[in-house]
Amino acid sequence: MSAVWTIESAGDDETIALGRRIGRAAGPGDVVAMVGELGSGKTRLAKGMAEGLGAAAAHDVASPTFVLCREYTDGRIPFYHLDAYRLRGAADLEAIGGDDILGGDGLAALEWADRTPEALPSDHLAVRIEVTGEHTRRLSFEARGPGSQRLLDQVRTA
Repeated sequence: MSAVWTIESAGDDETIALGRRIGRAAGPGDVVAMVGELGSGKTRLAKGMAEGLGAAAAHDVASPTFVLCREYTDGRIPFYHLDAYRLRGAADLEAIGGDDILGGDGLAALEWADRTPEALPSDHLAVRIEVTGEHTRRLSFEARGPGSQRLLDQVRTA
């Protein structure tokens, strides 16, 4: 495992901009596993990822809490935005095609990844988002393999 890279966000625009950096650097098979309390900014980060890929405008990206997975295929690679909040484990994620999506042909961003840790590929970018104020957030990134290390290195230097 790599060292943790931590960055502060002063608000939604900065969180979305950070997500854009991830989207621009992402390649097929990359997985971003996000953890944070309700309202911490997981969907904001995903909005930026979609924009960075050219898959959707931020305002067109909605939380997948009730549909579990939203697919955006108009970008340079597909963007899969998943939400495990309502899932009971890896079997539920597998039932919606998680095995094919995580590590598949596009960038997969999973909110509430701590609810299905056993479903994550061993190589993924773990993101913890902490609320530090009304609008401020602390985002901590940890690469969990060589592919995610490549992604993190590119995001850090972008």
